Parts: sequence; structure tokens; C-alpha cells
Amino acid sequence: MADRKLFTFVSMLIGISIFLIYSLSVYTTILFGVNEFHFAIRQTAFGFLSILIIWLLAQGDPDKLLTPIGFTLFIGSAILMIAMPFLPGFLVSAVGGAKRWIKVFGFSLAPVEFFKVGFVYFLAWSFSRRLGHHGGMGVKEEFIRFTPYGIVFILSMFIIAFVQNDLGQVVVLGLTLLFMLMFAGSSFRFFLTLMIGAVLFFLFFIFTAEHRILRIKSWWALAQNSVLEIFPEAVAARLRVPTEVEPYQIGHSLNAIHNGGLFGVGVSNGTFKLGFLSEVHTDFILAGLAEEFGFIGVLVVVSIFILMLQRIFKIANRTDDSRIYLFSLGIGFLLAFAFLVNAYGISGITPIKGISVPFLSYGGSSILAASVGIGMVLMASKKIKMD
Repeated sequence: MADRKLFTFVSMLIGISIFLIYSLSVYTTILFGVNEFHFAIRQTAFGFLSILIIWLLAQGDPDKLLTPIGFTLFIGSAILMIAMPFLPGFLVSAVGGAKRWIKVFGFSLAPVEFFKVGFVYFLAWSFSRRLGHHGGMGVKEEFIRFTPYGIVFILSMFIIAFVQNDLGQVVVLGLTLLFMLMFAGSSFRFFLTLMIGAVLFFLFFIFTAEHRILRIKSWWALAQNSVLEIFPEAVAARLRVPTEVEPYQIGHSLNAIHNGGLFGVGVSNGTFKLGFLSEVHTDFILAGLAEEFGFIGVLVVVSIFILMLQRIFKIANRTDDSRIYLFSLGIGFLLAFAFLVNAYGISGITPIKGISVPFLSYGGSSILAASVGIGMVLMASKKIKMD
């Protein structure tokens, strides 16, 4: 039997999401001239569809279905992402010049969200067949063994970061790959070497795009005062950037969090959702949650999220199948890193990456893809004795 506790925790997050989006999208509905329930109804539809997908996948036979589903997601989504720049405008939606969404029956779906789940399954399937413990191998030998995966990742990174102009997804995928590789049996020395290489690649992507440089400057304008005070004044003066590039969105996000205090200002009483945070029901949903429900509300949501991750990692820990072990870990890492990247961004710790909060942020692609991943983990859990 599939793990009921995991199913329950995910369903709770989806339910909270619908409630939050109704409360937080009030200004956006007025701005776009739509019904006050517009976003809530759409999220409800995606929420129920997601729960249905999870339940249906949980009924499947993991020995027969995991591999076909995983490779369909991996290969199919990759083909769509490559083809999207060449598709006509009526089939794709573009933001900032990048075509990221395909229009399906009046909705826009982002193939990259489904690609992430397929990519994790591909890594789990392949690592379980080809990788084992490093057994005293040198870093050079481990690099040779890792090369095929590195090539696949670099190609994926090129498509996502350059073609789709979405560096945030590359960060989440890169972190997931590194940690899956470590749990697949690579040495810590090799892990550290790849981590350093990943940071260098990340810096390369930043400094090859002007809008990313401006985003880093915008973030630094907010963080610089607390950081530069530990440096000598001569050094601090050279590192300081003009305050006119201060990120107003992050400033409003921090003010919303501060305004919420311990218990929040109450349902629908938040003020920063009224045009100050333009993406409050998507990328800044945690800031909206903090303002209306306070620290206690955030603590409840984070606790449910942690309990969900704990069930995923317990499934990984209890299985004897290395493929299921790595896939479950990968899905857990994928969700955890997305949550952390978003939380760090809205609190000003790191630059904003445009990553949605799994199961909470408004958007069909994110919630459906995450649900497919959870459904596959639940399917795999049928082979494991859970308490």
C-alpha cells in the first residue's frame, strides 16, 4: 500500500495553497479585471487534478510504470523545450523574450517543470546501473565516470539558462544533481570539486547577461549594509553600490514579513499584496503568508513541508532498490531546494530566482509536475513496508 501520510501532507499543502491564493490575489484580480475567484478557481482545478494524478499514479505497478513515465517526462519535455523557440506565437507564451510556456486548452504549461522530474528519474535510473561506491578511485577516474552525465547536464543547462533564460531552474537542478551524485557513492572530494565548478559556471552565467548583473546589484544594495560593516571603510567603499538600485520588491517583501509579526494581521487584512508585491500569489507567496498569518502561520506550513520531506526520505531509506532510493532522494532534494531558493530570495539572503514554492505558489505547471513526482514516489513506496 502506498504511503498515506505522504499523500495527506501533500494534500494539506495544496488545500492551504487554494486558500492563500484566494486571499492574496485580490489586487491582481482587480488589475486584470477578472472575477475575484478567478485565480482561486483555477488553482482549485489544478489542485484537485494534482491530487487525482497522485492517487492514480500511486495505484500503479512501479516495476512496469516508473521507467516509461520517467523517460517520457525526460525525453518528451526536452524535445518540447528545444522546439519551443521555433513554434508560432499562438502555441507558446513568451515573457522577457523567452518562450517558456506552451498553451494547452486555454492554460499555459511549462515543460521545464516536468523535465526536472524526468531528469531526476534519468539520473536515478542511470546512477543505479553504472555508479557505485568510489572505492578509492581518484578524482580523475571519477571525472571520467561522471563525464556522460556532465554532458547531459550541460546541454540541459544550455537549453534552460540560455534558450529559456531561466537560471533559477538550473540552480535547483544543479544542486539536485550534486547531492544525488554524492548519495550514489561518489567521494566528498569529487563532490567538492564539482561544487566549485558549479559556482564558477554560475558566475559565468551571471556575468554574460546584463539583467542578471543588475539583479545581483539590486540584491547587494539591500544586503551590503549588514555585510560591509565588518570590512575596513576603504574596502567597504569600493564594494558599495548606489542605493537607488535598491530592490523595491525585496524591500516590500521584508516589510510584509515584519508587518506580520508573530500572529499576522489576519486573513485578507494584508496591505503589501495591494500592488506592492506584484507576484505575491506566485513567487512571493511566503511573504504574503507571513504578513497575514505571521510567524505561526509560516511555522505551520514549514512543518507540514518538512513532514512531507521526511516521508519521502523515509521511503528512500527503507528501500533495497537503488533506483527507487535515488529517485526518492532526488524528488525530495528537488522540492527542498526549490523551497529554500524561494525562501532565501524573498528574505533577501540571496537574489530572487523566480522559483515557485512547491504546492503553494499559483501555477498549474509547478503543482502538476511536483504531483507527478510525488505520485511516482508513492507508486514506489508500495514495495516498501512503511509505518
